[in-house]
Amino acid sequence: MSAARPSRSRTRAALLVAGTAAVALTLSACGSGGTSGGGGDTNFVMGTDGISTADKGERGTAPDLSGKTVDGAQLDVADYKGKVVVLNMWGSWCAPCRAEAPNLEAVSKALKGKDVQFVGVNTRDTSVKNARAFEKDMGITFPSLYDPTGKLMLRFKKGTLNPQAVPSTLVIDRDGKIAARSLAALSESKLRKMIDPVLAEK
Repeated sequence: MSAARPSRSRTRAALLVAGTAAVALTLSACGSGGTSGGGGDTNFVMGTDGISTADKGERGTAPDLSGKTVDGAQLDVADYKGKVVVLNMWGSWCAPCRAEAPNLEAVSKALKGKDVQFVGVNTRDTSVKNARAFEKDMGITFPSLYDPTGKLMLRFKKGTLNPQAVPSTLVIDRDGKIAARSLAALSESKLRKMIDPVLAEK
């Protein structure tokens, strides 16, 4: 009997640690994918702040990202070549996306006129009305592609994104190449930390 007690205690402790880790993950990203981008060599180097970057000569090209926006307009991210593009994957059903949205809008406004374009990719919202309501509630002024099935996320090279990890943010350089990545919700300061070095590139 006494030998079983330490084993039960260890099991309880392990479950508690696992539960705490799961809660922390849920707070930073929706979905079951966590913050790993999956297999594939994308030349990203992970920083201690959770932001991954790729050196200028080692960056992969962003795929074709075009289609209808949440508002029904046509949008092609390739039209922004020559600008730094901040690409944010979000869903109205995702609590961390709701927490992050004001930070994205604030930085978007702060960088207006500085050759930076923010673009959202709304994913896994079964109704475009939910996506529109989210943008209205959050005061989002930049456009978002409507991608209910997640097909745009699947166009990225394996390992770039985890389709289950939302929100995710990519910074695409002026040449259309992926310079930085985060697979969790961002504060304003972390978002600027991703954008500013790419913006400073000549």
